[in-house]
Amino acid sequence: MASSSDKIYHLRIHDLPNSERPRERLMYYGAAALSNAELLAILLRTGVKGENVVNLSTRLLAEYGGLPGLSKAGFNKLATIKGLGPAKTCQLKAALELGRRLMIASPNQRPQITSPADAANLLMLDMSALEQECLRALLLDTKNFVIALPTIYVGNVNTSVIRVSEIFRDAVRENATAIIMVHNHPSGDPTPSPEDVHVTQRVIEAGSLLDIEVLDHIVIGHQRFVSLKERGLAF
Repeated sequence: MASSSDKIYHLRIHDLPNSERPRERLMYYGAAALSNAELLAILLRTGVKGENVVNLSTRLLAEYGGLPGLSKAGFNKLATIKGLGPAKTCQLKAALELGRRLMIASPNQRPQITSPADAANLLMLDMSALEQECLRALLLDTKNFVIALPTIYVGNVNTSVIRVSEIFRDAVRENATAIIMVHNHPSGDPTPSPEDVHVTQRVIEAGSLLDIEVLDHIVIGHQRFVSLKERGLAF
């Protein structure tokens, strides 16, 4: 015979009283009153047989070390988890990205870049676990506050495939006065390659023509980074 605790664990959301259902709690008390697991449960909507969506959300947060770990986890890895799949993983990744963009878009909360570490730390969580190379740009205003963090290219970062115009397209549209290039090495070793240096030199030259300063190029590895400017490479 199942114990009372087992019965509680297997309760469906619709079996819970309204006062304990995440969606109803949000409508009555507001989103700030809900736990991370409850908010995640509203996003995911349904659980799996034997595990309601709140329990599923609690398990995911525990396994990945909270929201930062979920944000860092790769799409393919999350999509194979029982109870998620591609559709729910898309919902989860979209919500996390919206939260990050909101932080950047809020004038009083936009991060200011004062060092290579500031730039690296802003993207380390997202980029250190990526399975392929990704080039992003930090678009900065005159005081080095971040305007946007567009993804420029996904794939091998080399001069044969990267068009310099693509790197500056968003910078021109957003009226950025400076940019910092950031890309990852899936191997985990952030040591810049000769190709990284060559790409950086081309971008610096193009930036000078557009009056957009290239402040640095950060290479992210596994919980480590290298600043080409600090190394005296291309700058």
